[in-house]
Amino acid sequence: MFSIIRKLLNFFDTHRKITRDKLRRLEKIIDHKINREDIFIESLTHRSAVDGKKLKNSNERLEFLGDSVVGFVIARELYDRFPCKDEGYLTKARANFVNRNSLFEAGNRIGLLDLIFMQPELLQNVKLSKKSIVSDAFEALIGAIYLDCGMEIATKFIQKYVVEPSIQLKMHLTDDNFKSRLLELAQSIKLEIPRYFVIKEEGPEHDRTFTVEVKIAGNTLGIGQGKNKKTAEQEAARQALLSFESVNNLTLGE
Repeated sequence: MFSIIRKLLNFFDTHRKITRDKLRRLEKIIDHKINREDIFIESLTHRSAVDGKKLKNSNERLEFLGDSVVGFVIARELYDRFPCKDEGYLTKARANFVNRNSLFEAGNRIGLLDLIFMQPELLQNVKLSKKSIVSDAFEALIGAIYLDCGMEIATKFIQKYVVEPSIQLKMHLTDDNFKSRLLELAQSIKLEIPRYFVIKEEGPEHDRTFTVEVKIAGNTLGIGQGKNKKTAEQEAARQALLSFESVNNLTLGE
């Protein structure tokens, strides 16, 4: 009996320490004191980890709220930054900023995956599942920031981790043909034409998942997945563009 009680106490002590550590890391990322810890714990709780005790609610409601907050902030930012652009341009640009890929990258910038409470088995699923978990949690986190810290702090957070990186990656451009953009970039700096290779096919015939890599001068610059080759190639090209942005002094063919 005592050994069982001791194990339970150790479990709860460990859980409290992990939770405190995650909240302290969040405070540094947000650059603001967290007052309502329960809201931030909820924002980090995937539905797979809900136990009805320490983790009572999933982050899905906060995700709903955060989606609206980020959508509003992005719309206002684009409205202010591009005063000469029409509604159609702004709508397409906003879609590029708030899609799952963009929010997944934003979540990666703050190491969000390491902060989420979830069943470890989920990480064994395909990459697209991880992308959904991180992007959804990022929106939930924004919802928590808005509720606890206010709109000003939420706006600064979105500007830092979504708006500015997206502007640098030129995601406000409405052309989402990443293959075309990669080709133009390669030609502008006198590199070889990008070449795409299917490196894996998974799943039954009616539900295939393709993995494609893009190479320039024999160097792999991006790997993407999709339900068809065209989608996978676009994702690989998008990853390659991110590589160019993150490594400004990249030299190929050496």
